[in-house]
Amino acid sequence: MNPELQAIYQDVIIDHGRHPRNHGELEASTHTQRGYNPVCGDELTMYLIVENDCVSDVKFKGQGCAISMASASLMTEWLKGKTLAEAKQQFEQFQQLLTQADANIDTEKLGKIAILEGVKAYPMRVKCATLAWHTMNAALSNDAESVSTEQ
Repeated sequence: MNPELQAIYQDVIIDHGRHPRNHGELEASTHTQRGYNPVCGDELTMYLIVENDCVSDVKFKGQGCAISMASASLMTEWLKGKTLAEAKQQFEQFQQLLTQADANIDTEKLGKIAILEGVKAYPMRVKCATLAWHTMNAALSNDAESVSTEQ
């Protein structure tokens, strides 16, 4: 990645980390789950409203490092209006993007989320970036247990 593009990506992460979109609670949520990263201390609760097999609204509440908040913010922007199948597929692709050196992922389909690919260079931060995604996936799967990045 060229330095100019990397600087733009860092600006987006900093902006979403400081001013997360879709931050707050949805009282009428149909799916809710807590997530925790004990290594970094990031914690969040994901609230989703699913109607007709589609995520009509999503918010999160929590605190953590800039990477975890930016990832949650970017994910919630992307997730609105997506089907459950699209959400689960995106979860798998995002996991591959951050954990596999030779992942064959079409980053254009990921949109702004693809900027988090740079986190792959910092293995300790991958759990920060994936916490919101694991939490969303558990919420949509109706898992009863809270999500921990150490599981």
